Amino acid sequence: MSREIECFQVLRVIGNNVVMVQGSRNGKEYVIIGKGIGFAVKDTGVIEVDDQRIEKLFRLEDREEWSQYQILLEDIDPKVMKITDEIIGDITQQFPGKLNDKIYLALPSHIQFTIYRLRSGMDIINPFLQETKMTLPKEYEIAFRAADKISAEFNVQIPEDEVGFLTYHVYSAVSNVPVGQLVKVSNMVNELLEQIRTEQKITFEHGSMNHVRLMIHLRFSLERILQGSLIDNPFVKHIKKEYKAEYKLAQKLGKVIQSRLEVQVPEEELCFLAMHLHRLFQTIEKNK
Repeated sequence: MSREIECFQVLRVIGNNVVMVQGSRNGKEYVIIGKGIGFAVKDTGVIEVDDQRIEKLFRLEDREEWSQYQILLEDIDPKVMKITDEIIGDITQQFPGKLNDKIYLALPSHIQFTIYRLRSGMDIINPFLQETKMTLPKEYEIAFRAADKISAEFNVQIPEDEVGFLTYHVYSAVSNVPVGQLVKVSNMVNELLEQIRTEQKITFEHGSMNHVRLMIHLRFSLERILQGSLIDNPFVKHIKKEYKAEYKLAQKLGKVIQSRLEVQVPEEELCFLAMHLHRLFQTIEKNK
């Protein structure tokens, strides 16, 4: 990179942590992300290629994708970027470590669009709100504080449904799971829970320990499956032998997952699901 580019000419300071630049030699445009990278430079400034503040360098090869981000960054209200910096600071305090770089682009665009929708009188409806609050409580707290900041800065009332969507962005930043994938997972969790209720002709209280445990297991199991993360389950043989009915139901649910998400469900995940189903059914039986 250093041979190709001697330095970066700053085209626009997007925020304290985001700068749009151009390579001095190749003329290509980039987005630089780094803590405080935009704080000390002016629009006509220069950033050296070996600047220690550079954490991530984006050059979007897909021209359509680049155009989308370029338009987005140029149109973002500076106050939105200021709020974004504050929210990212809050996330970093609660979750030390490197965040998913795309939060610097995705979060301000989401906030700006949310403000537009609210000012235009458009409803924000989140069918996954309760599930999100229960399965991602720490991320929800951060999103709740973020909503307060946005409400105060832009004189809009952020509804709780939107807090749920902000929670996705917080979780995506710390887990590297794309927001779109989180929506898929939430849809799938609800569908699987409904099938379990129907198949077993059971009801379990919304928000109960059984309900929350099963939701959390399904959510993280689906994320592992979508990411291709293998998990070791040393009890596969035992579970298939001892929990035959639960394993059979897990297989049915696995076929639904495979059909909807177009992914293979590992045997280890099916057996862990069977184990959770067994625990659920046992608890419901005891409480009758």
